[in-house]
Amino acid sequence: MSQSLHQPKEAIRVLIVPVHNLAGESLKKAFSHARKNFTVETLTGSSHKIIGELGAHKPDVALISDKLQDGSEAGFKVLKKLRESHHSTSAIMLLHSSNPELVVNAFRDGARGVFYSTDCLKALLKCIRTVHQGQIWAGSEDLEHLINALGRLKPLQFHDADGRPLLTRREEDVVRLVADGLKNREIAKKLNVAEHSIRNYLYRIFDKLGVSTRVELILYASNQRPHLNHRATPRLQN
Repeated sequence: MSQSLHQPKEAIRVLIVPVHNLAGESLKKAFSHARKNFTVETLTGSSHKIIGELGAHKPDVALISDKLQDGSEAGFKVLKKLRESHHSTSAIMLLHSSNPELVVNAFRDGARGVFYSTDCLKALLKCIRTVHQGQIWAGSEDLEHLINALGRLKPLQFHDADGRPLLTRREEDVVRLVADGLKNREIAKKLNVAEHSIRNYLYRIFDKLGVSTRVELILYASNQRPHLNHRATPRLQN
């Protein structure tokens, strides 16, 4: 069941997917008392039920509990589906404990931030605003988990067997703008192309580099920033 709090048009639309109804109502009440520019809806039940009802919602940010009615990690099923079907929604995984595997899986499955149920409301509001602005929300311990996980992966190959760059200049433009925190629609506007073209670029970029999420891509971009800047053209052209 979904309910909304009436807020100004400019409010950030937040969808909360809590572990149970009581947790959802508690969070909604906290948002109401905070009197910030948010509209809040809740969606509860099993992961199967929630996935079936996602289409009725168009949130800017989704806060998804790792624990749902059908299991301790059922929220990851919802996260994956959200990534597939709601490209403009920024997801935050609500974790009930600090677990390296859960942190890595959250970002790998499309989350732009991880938040802990023990943290305060003020921090949650800041977290939501941060990911809504296209940035990543992760603590130093979370980043350490990500770096350790990436270190165990096969090193990224940036050039083919002949030493040529794997990415085209346009693809590098997209990577650089992703690293700057821009969302797909903002990148499309910068490059003067349709938003679906950016999704196609990202699909090819992920495939070429062997990454699966924007977080991994941002880490790649950070490592390759000098190269990307050197290859940048004064004007971005098709």
